Amino acid sequence: MTTPKKFTRPPTAQQAVLAELRRAILEGELPPGSQLIQEAVAEKLGVSRVPVREAMRILQGEGQISYTPHQGYFIAQLDLEELEEIRRIRELLEEEAVVKAMPNLRDEDIAAMVEAYEEMEQAGTAGDISAMNAAHTRFHFALLAASGMPRMIRILRQLWDAADPYRAVYHGEEASRHTAQKQHAALLRAAKHRDTARAVKILRDHRQQTIDRLRGALDKKP
Repeated sequence: MTTPKKFTRPPTAQQAVLAELRRAILEGELPPGSQLIQEAVAEKLGVSRVPVREAMRILQGEGQISYTPHQGYFIAQLDLEELEEIRRIRELLEEEAVVKAMPNLRDEDIAAMVEAYEEMEQAGTAGDISAMNAAHTRFHFALLAASGMPRMIRILRQLWDAADPYRAVYHGEEASRHTAQKQHAALLRAAKHRDTARAVKILRDHRQQTIDRLRGALDKKP
């Protein structure tokens, strides 16, 4: 008897538009300050304006795009003060999540971190920033999700989404990618040993180092 194929529900039009807009922002196709026109996006993606409008509202709620009356939607400008605020909130929530997660880490969670780490390494070497960012997010949330606090994880995902444009700039520099991989290797070792204090320190240092490097990178931009 033939085993039936597993059914995979296709993404909704809104999810597809949201994913494409995220990718375009992340990869610099939609640079900070550029205008986002609903009709043009809908025509390009072959959808109606409804899923485009819904996706743009989500991005606006995350702070990735802004709306100006009588002018429309624009890709948000990168602002280090905003990023610093995101970092401070993340620090409070992520440290709590790591403390809760570490005793609950299963072998499957560690395996997911290892797989994501290896994907980050391969993507970083290839200079595939989009793939590296995706693996980077999976790596961290394999650890954080073990906290067993789904509401906190949802809030953290919103904060991570809001920081995606900054992360793209950070990972765009080879030196930053190399430093990040060393820090993630150290975090992976801490997770394997269930060393909560070490993991918290590595994450705190990593967030601050990211801010410091981005400050220099953004200062260079015209």
